[in-house]
Amino acid sequence: MRVGIIGHEGLSDLSEMLVRGEMWQLVTEYGAYELVGVTCLAEGPETWFAQSVLDHGGKVEVIVPAGAGRAGAFNGPGSSRTGRRLLNEANAVHRLAPVEVGGLGDDTCRALVGMVDELIAVWDGRPGSEAARVVEAAQRAGLFVQVIWPDGCESPA
Repeated sequence: MRVGIIGHEGLSDLSEMLVRGEMWQLVTEYGAYELVGVTCLAEGPETWFAQSVLDHGGKVEVIVPAGAGRAGAFNGPGSSRTGRRLLNEANAVHRLAPVEVGGLGDDTCRALVGMVDELIAVWDGRPGSEAARVVEAAQRAGLFVQVIWPDGCESPA
């Protein structure tokens, strides 16, 4: 089962604790041998998800936008110490081709939705965010979307 992740960045410590707990419960519902987590490794829920998948024994694949530079040496998703470590532990890295040559460029939303069977969204339900855009695209594509937003979570500033 290929499961993607999208989530709000900049969550509070309390929100992180609540989300990580619920995320772990979701991740462990999948058999470790069948679980492939697909992520862009943005700070927060995307890196937490990747770590949870690996801790559970699943595999991780990373999507790198075309404008990010060389995989592993870019200043964007995955550029933190944790992100670089997770990128190095990934089973596959999917670098998007530039639009000029017919690729998706930096449209990680389309890439993510096209690569997964289900989506987990750490999302407060409000429109206008990147998470909202990906959830909408996933629903249009007919994907099952599991929203994580436990009671007590605080929306990012």
